[in-house]
Amino acid sequence: MQSLSVAMMKRMQAQANNQEYQKTVERVFSDPQIQAFLNQHQAELTPESVQRDYSKLYEFFHENHLILQNQTSIAPGYQPKLLINAGQIDVAYVPSAQLRAEQRAKELRDRVTIISMPKWLPAANFDDFYTDEKQGSPSRNLALEEALKFCMNYSVDHFQPGLYLSGSFGVGKTYLLGATANELAKRNVKTTILHFPSFVVKMRQAIQNRTLNEERDQVSQAPILMIDDIGADVMTAWARDDLLAVILEYRMQAELPTFFSSNMTMNELENHLAEDNKDNVEPLKAKRIMQRIQYLSREIDVQGNNLRMS
Repeated sequence: MQSLSVAMMKRMQAQANNQEYQKTVERVFSDPQIQAFLNQHQAELTPESVQRDYSKLYEFFHENHLILQNQTSIAPGYQPKLLINAGQIDVAYVPSAQLRAEQRAKELRDRVTIISMPKWLPAANFDDFYTDEKQGSPSRNLALEEALKFCMNYSVDHFQPGLYLSGSFGVGKTYLLGATANELAKRNVKTTILHFPSFVVKMRQAIQNRTLNEERDQVSQAPILMIDDIGADVMTAWARDDLLAVILEYRMQAELPTFFSSNMTMNELENHLAEDNKDNVEPLKAKRIMQRIQYLSREIDVQGNNLRMS
């Protein structure tokens, strides 16, 4: 039995006087996808209906050809798909694999709010996190395991402390924060990650713009907050009491997981927070902030070589 596509090609070529048109008809009905579609729907189609809807077959063929040639199609990013609609052949446009991948990547990026962080952060992932197995240091492995455990166990209904990653320069603390944020994004969890010294500068500008409360509240209320490089700069009384303390107080009361990275241990950070840029010493204020940090996170000392120098 002759296939419907072959029969229709011969029928339409016989009716055509223009040789170029005949060649086009041949190319359309020789297309493997069109042949498969017509064979699949032979019971629903007649020669008359196929001839009537030939323009849809040609549209499908033409748009597919443009896509294969990397030319601009009628719906960039979408692929044509043949279907039967109310007994007629029709063409629908569905997202291409590339567009779906791009949309997925954008969805993931949109779940991570980045404030003054490195450009490479959206690409950070657990698979590329360097461990110290060859050096006999388990600290990186422990940090990675705890970050993975957090991602696997996170639930909005159950408070789980974040991590406080302490360690020297270049050991991968910031990278691990980024990898954790990106993994949480895959699990539909939104994260805000910020470089604290730069954030302080940004919030000073927000005072002038009269947006301080709004911007600070957005950070305070983030489902997951990651504060990178805390303790890197001299802490002013304002940054400590009106910014950091307010954010951490809200997050402790709301039981919102918080991550930190620092070149200082928790004990060292407490001493750092006790002194402001005017040489005032206020250990009680520092202790109060550290109590919140200790409630919101668990410390891991990350050891290893400075990867920035390798």
